[in-house]
Amino acid sequence: MAATDAIAPPRPRSKNVPGASALCLGAGLVGGILTNLSQGWLPGAWNNLANSGAVWTVFAFVAGVALANRTDGHRVLAAAGALAEIGLVVGYYGYAEFGRNGMGSLTFPLLWLAMACVAGPLFGIAGAWSRRGAQPWRRYMALGALGGLFGSEGLHYWLVLGYAPQAVACGALACGLPVLLGRTWKERGLSLAVAIPASFLTYQILYGLLDAVSG
Repeated sequence: MAATDAIAPPRPRSKNVPGASALCLGAGLVGGILTNLSQGWLPGAWNNLANSGAVWTVFAFVAGVALANRTDGHRVLAAAGALAEIGLVVGYYGYAEFGRNGMGSLTFPLLWLAMACVAGPLFGIAGAWSRRGAQPWRRYMALGALGGLFGSEGLHYWLVLGYAPQAVACGALACGLPVLLGRTWKERGLSLAVAIPASFLTYQILYGLLDAVSG
């Protein structure tokens, strides 16, 4: 099956796709600034939610959802997701540099930028799959992967930081998103079944990498 057949049913390409991709970048830039600002607005440990990789990745997922009916090409969806994530990183650390006391070492900006170039395309495509996946398993995987991101953060809050309320909130999102976004009970149940192992797998990979870099 050709790559462009992976999203079904096929739709004609829209002339507005380049403009929509630019909007994804702009939304990411604004979102990055807002998440930086939110760290001064949210109380105590809740500041961590403003710096959440899972929340950031939702931008790429939403970009894919928004473009699902405009294009059937994976390249466009991947680019839109990547632009949204890159915009978040640039907006966040740009504001830190020019609006606060500086972003400090380039290690974490570069790390998050590299991760944006991986997670953005994947979740841009996943967002489209969640709406128009050609095969049912693609919808299950897309919704389960989104839930797994929040599940992995919940594990980090619980096992490492000891923030029980935040762990519960992330766990609720990990379970709730597949249920809320699924269209049938079968789809909801199987997406939730994917989200559970995805939470543990993402936790091991993501936080293992972050620990290696920070250590």
